[in-house]
Amino acid sequence: MDFVVPNSINPLPIKDFLRRHIGFSLTIWRKIKQSGTIAVNNQNTSFMHIVYPGDIITVHWQQNCTIVPTKLPITICYEDEYILIIDKPAGMLVHPTTSEHLATLANAVMHYFQVKQLPYGFHPVHRLDRNTSGLVLIAKVPHIQHLLSRNEVKNINRQYLALTTGTVTPAEGTIDAPIARHPDSIIQRMIHDSGQHATTRYKVLKNLYNASLVELTLLTGRTHQIRVHLSHIGHPLLGDDLYGGSRELIGRQALHAARLSFIHPVSNKEVDVSSPLPIDLLELVKVLDHT
Repeated sequence: MDFVVPNSINPLPIKDFLRRHIGFSLTIWRKIKQSGTIAVNNQNTSFMHIVYPGDIITVHWQQNCTIVPTKLPITICYEDEYILIIDKPAGMLVHPTTSEHLATLANAVMHYFQVKQLPYGFHPVHRLDRNTSGLVLIAKVPHIQHLLSRNEVKNINRQYLALTTGTVTPAEGTIDAPIARHPDSIIQRMIHDSGQHATTRYKVLKNLYNASLVELTLLTGRTHQIRVHLSHIGHPLLGDDLYGGSRELIGRQALHAARLSFIHPVSNKEVDVSSPLPIDLLELVKVLDHT
């Protein structure tokens, strides 16, 4: 991976440049020292080398990855040298677990990299629940993941579409309620004063039969935040039986990560990607709109 030292930067050690201006964490720097190489202007150099404006730095290091590549279909919505945005289907885990380690998004992405002969790893910037569909942002290298993950919620605009139980009123508002772990479950979350600050902004796009199509924006990024917040105001997601929603009309929570927008950490240009509602949610909207 190549980096050009900008003209605006004074000469400094290569380590300081990579850490301060490129975003390499101390962990990544240690990995480079252990198993990587650094060249400046195509000449291998020491890790204490001083770099100057206009220098081209080339960094290589081994990305250890234990994820097994698995041939699975994936929908790529955006890709460049540094990041990948995938439209994940409902029912698929983002990362392998001890009980499911071959059929996840990570397995599919690693197979894609293998086929393309790309020397990348799987570094998700955020995750979606298994039964939430939509956009997942993946960094190809650790330092990009590190850059995007710093103040993630402030830097990345994440919008969701949801089908809720009942007519949400008022039609627009903000849910501000702290979220904590449920004492009786390793999975479930709940609203509690001891929890982490959590804020969700919402807007009703359409009122349906005993349901609403709602657009939601995360202002914080807590586990199950949208699911817990909607349940808290009395309008759980359709299909979300963990938080009080009925599975009568749909067998999974009716939640879709519909839009991602952020400033690219390398190009400094805006990336704005959208994903339409998947077929199961579209069909449910049609049913509820004509009932």
